[in-house]
Amino acid sequence: MRIDQLNWDDARESLHANGFALLRQVLHPEECQPLRALYDEPGHFRKTVVMERHGYGQGEYKYFQYPLPEPIQTMRTAIYAAIAPVANQWASLLKLGIHYPEEHAGFLDECHRNEQRRATPLLLKYGPGGYNAMHQDLYGDVYFPLQAVVFLSEPAQDYTGGEFVLTEQVPRAQSKATVLTPKQGDVLLFTTQFRPKKGTRGYSRVTMRHGVSAVHSGNRYTLGIIFHDAK
Repeated sequence: MRIDQLNWDDARESLHANGFALLRQVLHPEECQPLRALYDEPGHFRKTVVMERHGYGQGEYKYFQYPLPEPIQTMRTAIYAAIAPVANQWASLLKLGIHYPEEHAGFLDECHRNEQRRATPLLLKYGPGGYNAMHQDLYGDVYFPLQAVVFLSEPAQDYTGGEFVLTEQVPRAQSKATVLTPKQGDVLLFTTQFRPKKGTRGYSRVTMRHGVSAVHSGNRYTLGIIFHDAK
């Protein structure tokens, strides 16, 4: 795991400019396989969601329960600390009156004071035809404005299709879509709900959503790291 060796200055700059940042080869392939294998191991999860039953898309995902497996806990804590400055700068630019703690434990304390105590990191699995409709991951009144997804499968080798899709809606303009195909071991940071964008009258909110296009063949596994807890 290469979290401490990443160029976080470049990542933060990309988040400011685009609302997302792609971190290359954070995990080695041999580190991805054990995380994928957790999907079929009992005892790690608090809830399984079959997406078709809720109109979310087609596929399945499982929410971890506490305590999180060590690699996931490590990534969640370290990535939060690296991007909390971005969250605070955005809150300042948009005049939200919010300050996010520097350490993840402090932010979780705020979640718990708001009765948000359930773990939100999750493993997602999409087979042929699987997709995820455009959405936002908000689980209560307290939420962090950024989140991460770890790509555990290799495109064109383990699966085809299944591109990651981001859309942003600029006020009084049409939506813009970005389509990404990260490789196994990459981590994508992106906006949870909205980000600031400078215009002629100062900064305004740009609403963002994310989803997954249809998988054509194979199985696509990802690890979602959401930094706020759920009610």
